[in-house]
Amino acid sequence: MGYGGPHAAFLATSQEYKRMMPGRIIGISVDSSGKQALRMAMQTREQHIRRDKATSNICTAQALLANMAAMYAVYHGPAGLKSIAQRVHGLAGIFSLGLNKLGVAEVQELPFFDTVKIKCSDAHAIADAASKSEINLRVVDSTTITASFDETTTLDDVDKLFKVFASGKPVPFTAESLAPEVQNSIPSSLTRESPYLTHPIFNMYHTEHELLRYIHKLQSKDLSLCHSMIPLGSCTMKLNATTEMMPVTWPSFTDIHPFAPVEQAQGYQEMFENLGDLLCTITGFDSFSLQPNAGAAGEYAGLMVIRAYHMSRGDHHRNVCIIPVSAHGTNPASAAMCGMKIITVGTDAKGNINIEEVRKAAEANKDNLAALMVTYPSTHGVYEEGIDEICNIIHENGGQVYMDGANMNAQVGLTSPGFIGADVCHLNLHKTFCIPHGGGGPGMGPIGVKNHLAPFLPSHPVIPTGGIPQPEKTAPLGAISAAPWGSALILPISYTYIAMMGSGGLTDASKIAILNANYMAKCLEKHYPVLFRGVNGTVAHEFIIDLRGFKNTAGIEPEDVAKRLMDYGFHGPTMSWPVPGTLMIEPTESESKAELDRFCDALISIREEIAQIEKGNADVQNNVLKGAPHPPSLLMADTWKKPYSREYAAFPAPWLRSSKFWPTTGRVDNVYGDRKLVCTLLPEEEQVAAAVSA
Repeated sequence: MGYGGPHAAFLATSQEYKRMMPGRIIGISVDSSGKQALRMAMQTREQHIRRDKATSNICTAQALLANMAAMYAVYHGPAGLKSIAQRVHGLAGIFSLGLNKLGVAEVQELPFFDTVKIKCSDAHAIADAASKSEINLRVVDSTTITASFDETTTLDDVDKLFKVFASGKPVPFTAESLAPEVQNSIPSSLTRESPYLTHPIFNMYHTEHELLRYIHKLQSKDLSLCHSMIPLGSCTMKLNATTEMMPVTWPSFTDIHPFAPVEQAQGYQEMFENLGDLLCTITGFDSFSLQPNAGAAGEYAGLMVIRAYHMSRGDHHRNVCIIPVSAHGTNPASAAMCGMKIITVGTDAKGNINIEEVRKAAEANKDNLAALMVTYPSTHGVYEEGIDEICNIIHENGGQVYMDGANMNAQVGLTSPGFIGADVCHLNLHKTFCIPHGGGGPGMGPIGVKNHLAPFLPSHPVIPTGGIPQPEKTAPLGAISAAPWGSALILPISYTYIAMMGSGGLTDASKIAILNANYMAKCLEKHYPVLFRGVNGTVAHEFIIDLRGFKNTAGIEPEDVAKRLMDYGFHGPTMSWPVPGTLMIEPTESESKAELDRFCDALISIREEIAQIEKGNADVQNNVLKGAPHPPSLLMADTWKKPYSREYAAFPAPWLRSSKFWPTTGRVDNVYGDRKLVCTLLPEEEQVAAAVSA
């Protein structure tokens, strides 16, 4: 529904291939007290671990949607799901039986489950007639149509379909009257006999208030923007305003089927056109495709557009992609997926791309150069002073410039990729334009292009041109997502945000995001080294503080600081990327000065805790940072053997006494969790046994 999404998809494999899977597999670990803890394992996307060979992007894991699907299974349980399936199959059987009795069409032979294929004289006419009754049928070809049934289908809907296929002739029966004649027609060879959903969680919460309590219990364990700022650098955790979110629930958006005729979705079409025009104005590009479902999909689509462009010119051999080390971490993985040869170029002492190194690489590979992938501002938190020169170098040597839009929220209203010289750029709508980013999704990554690349934007078999007029004699890219306009249902969020903010509001947001980052960098520079700055001594919308020196002076690693921030009620910043041993902080424009001060005060307080170790007043191995985080189970234990007080462990800052977000586990053993994967949800005692045997 929602005109094609967003939706979650699931991938399964055998134990044999589990370590080749994308990220987001859960491992059973233990915390510092020996208590079982679940943590994400095999984080193959993490840039600093497997930069060039990353197999997925965590941002594409539609976590919020997966939770919705999971709660559906939790609520209905195995018996409820089977009942739904039997009813759906029964409706399909009633429909098939009725059409046979009418004798107006040739019905597919059994077996079928929820979808019936029908041969008829004019499939388009039948589909049009059904749509007037607000029922969507899928036209396969001019003489073939399919009807799919689900738990929302009613007997009345089936009766409406009988009238459509009868073409005005009376129908001498009702769907209800046919029900007793329908038998289960699924062959025994396809009937599942083994148990499923055996974990207690799927057999406990089958009333609304029980499910509500369960969801709220899980919610209480999650730190969110309801509690504090989330300072993740390069992830832009900003406000998702209620007014922006409301259209997602409107039936006129939610209830549109992905195969609905375009004329039934004129509101969507108008929004697509308006949003595309707005994004073109904001970015300085000429055309946009709304198809890519996430930033990673946008990277892939953008590079494939460049590849199609080169091929149309006979340059099949152009496969070299230059990527600076300051580019967004998923860029090398996307280039590898597109079959490109990656050449890495470095940065100077101030974090800027080494222009001469770019020039040397471009000239050395000018006959095979396909593209440069660049992030602006860079993930080092600075505006590349020579970005226009870099773009010119690539163009002079036959390549195209792909700009990663991860940091677009530092450009909006101030500059644009098209103005700078980029040929294609994806936009993370879940970053810059306010679609919820929590837990990994849902996201959107539309791509904008200059005119010469417009003919090569993604197309789609449902809407052959993907909404983009295409000149003749071009080789369109084809579909890169399941639906023509990607996760269409969440586009109203960004459209509403842009429309309400207006030109002035969007520009102010960029300015305030940059101002907030510079304010925080100034507050913290006396306590931590700020790693990179621009020529005028300022940073962009995010900045990096350097913790590497503390390993020698106090034995403190970035993880220790991030864990101690949990005791202060904060999520840790991006850790050890793009530079190992650092923290990357992004405040966004959403946060007030009071919240910025609170976070800075926490880091300043932690710096004093590090100083106590450096002075010899706290033990190098047994101190409040190494012991962090401190959950209630640890603080309330009968014995306390720490050299610091329970009170200081729990309440290191005054604001925590009025409201504190408590961590639920102590320090988690990362290696233990990586080695003991949970690929199947077993009952708890079997989980433990499986972990021990592993």
